[in-house]
Amino acid sequence: MKTVSVLRLILGAAFALLSLGAVAHADTLDDIKKAGKIRIAIDLAIPPFGMTDDKMQAAGSDVDLARLLAKDLGVALEIVTTTGPSRIPMLQTNKADLVVSTLSITPDRAKVVDFSLPYADHPSVVAGMKSATIKQLSDLDGKKVAVVRGTTQDSDLTQKAKGAQLVRYEDDATMALAFASGQVDIIATARSLLPAISKKNPARTLEPKITMQTNYLAIGLRKDEPKLLAWVNNWVRTNLQNGKLVAIYKQHHGIDIDPALLLKAGG
Repeated sequence: MKTVSVLRLILGAAFALLSLGAVAHADTLDDIKKAGKIRIAIDLAIPPFGMTDDKMQAAGSDVDLARLLAKDLGVALEIVTTTGPSRIPMLQTNKADLVVSTLSITPDRAKVVDFSLPYADHPSVVAGMKSATIKQLSDLDGKKVAVVRGTTQDSDLTQKAKGAQLVRYEDDATMALAFASGQVDIIATARSLLPAISKKNPARTLEPKITMQTNYLAIGLRKDEPKLLAWVNNWVRTNLQNGKLVAIYKQHHGIDIDPALLLKAGG
C-alpha cells in the first residue's frame, strides 16, 4: 500500500509539472502582443522583394507586406536581416517570430515549419543570355549554373540536373554580381528577379529559358503555434481579397497576382 501511495504521489507531481509547463508556454501570438513588437526575418539582398533604398532604409514587396502585417496586428515591426540558408534556422532558434522572405512552400520545409496561405506565386526558372541555347535540363550538362544555397532552385537542380556544375552562392546579391561580371553565364532563380539582375550589367541581359516549377510564397512560422497561424492565415486571406497584397506585388514587380488562384492553392 505504501509503495502504491508513493507511486501515486510521483505520478501526481509529474502530471502537475507537465500541466504547469503547458500553461507557462503561451502561444507566440500572445508573446508578440505582450512585447508590442513582431520580429520578422527578411532577406534585404533580393530586390524587388527585399533591399535597401538610397536612404539605406529597408524596402521591397516583402518589407511592405511585413509593415502592413505589423500595423494590422497593432505592434511595432522589427526586421531581422536574414539570408536564404538562414531563414528557417532563424525561426527554429527563436530569433524571429515569422519569416517573410521569398519562402516557397515545399514538402521538406513543411516538415520543420508551418506555412501560411500563399501570398504570391513565384515561377522558378533557369535563365541565360539570349544567345544561350537552353531548352531542357539536359542542356545544362557540363555547364556552370549559379544558384543560391538552400533555395528550391538548388534542391531542384541537384536532383534533376545531375550533369550540371552547380556554383552555390550565399545570397542573390552575390550571385547577381557573379553573373554581371561574367563569372557565370547561367543562373537558376525566381523569374521576378531577372530584371534586377540584368540591370547590374545591361550588356548581359537575362531571359528565362526553362520554367522548372511554379512555387508559392508564404509566411513561415514555427510548428505548433495554432493561434498565430490562424491569425496570419486570416490576415493573408483578408488582404488578398481586399486587394492590398495584390497592390503591393504590382507596385514592386509589375505583375498582377490572382487572389482566387492563391487561395485555391492554399486549400
